Amino acid sequence: MPTGPAGSFAPTVPSYVPGHNLLAGKNVAITAAAGTGIGAAAARRCLEEGARVVVSDHHERRLEETRAVLAKDFGAENVHALVCDVTREEHVQALMDGTAERFGSLDVLINNAGLGGTASVLEMTDEQWLRVLDVTLNGTFRCTRAALRRMRDQGTGGAVVNNASVIGWRAQEGQAHYAAAKAGVMALTRCSALDAAVYGVRVNAVAPSLAMHPFLAKVTTDELLAELTAREAFGRAAEPWEVANVMVFLASDYASYLTGEVLSVSSQHA
Repeated sequence: MPTGPAGSFAPTVPSYVPGHNLLAGKNVAITAAAGTGIGAAAARRCLEEGARVVVSDHHERRLEETRAVLAKDFGAENVHALVCDVTREEHVQALMDGTAERFGSLDVLINNAGLGGTASVLEMTDEQWLRVLDVTLNGTFRCTRAALRRMRDQGTGGAVVNNASVIGWRAQEGQAHYAAAKAGVMALTRCSALDAAVYGVRVNAVAPSLAMHPFLAKVTTDELLAELTAREAFGRAAEPWEVANVMVFLASDYASYLTGEVLSVSSQHA
């Protein structure tokens, strides 16, 4: 085991875990899946686990780039892309309908779309507040509602996995809008799980703390990243695929009796 000063554990990224067909035969839709973050990692992990995947995002060019890479690695027949702005109901409905039309059913939805920002409550505008909540909370609601209706009508059960955040539990300066939205995602997860259970559909969420990827590094100061990293029990940020692993578990039949739960992918539940 690697160690640091005085025999302490030195942070290292674990080896990538190969797939075990946990999602074989399942058809998955994922929001905000373009680029290099958690959504794209979730798409790759689902494909490695035997699923067929529809990736979606509001950014058309990056979405096509992501689709092309995944199609090269896993076969074009297993990957499809649909542009989706989760603030637009017609886009959301088209994503659910399009997944079922392409692959025959919608079995899993991974709600990854979210929008952040930093502003003091004293200076925050209505526009800033509403924009973050519309993408992060309302978007998750719109997608969950549409997916649950589809899964109910299919009559074959299913799973919804939401991306929350530890910031829904704890305070962070300048993050009132994002924290409120993520706390709302947690509450939405718990309540919609009760509504969906009668149809055999499970609704759960992950709550990451810090998952490092190039876009986050680009929009976050080195000082803040260092501060956030120092809070982590392992002394490092999570890799996006480590969060995606937990999403895959929640989407799989290994989580068959788990619903209405928010799993912290960190040491920062409180």
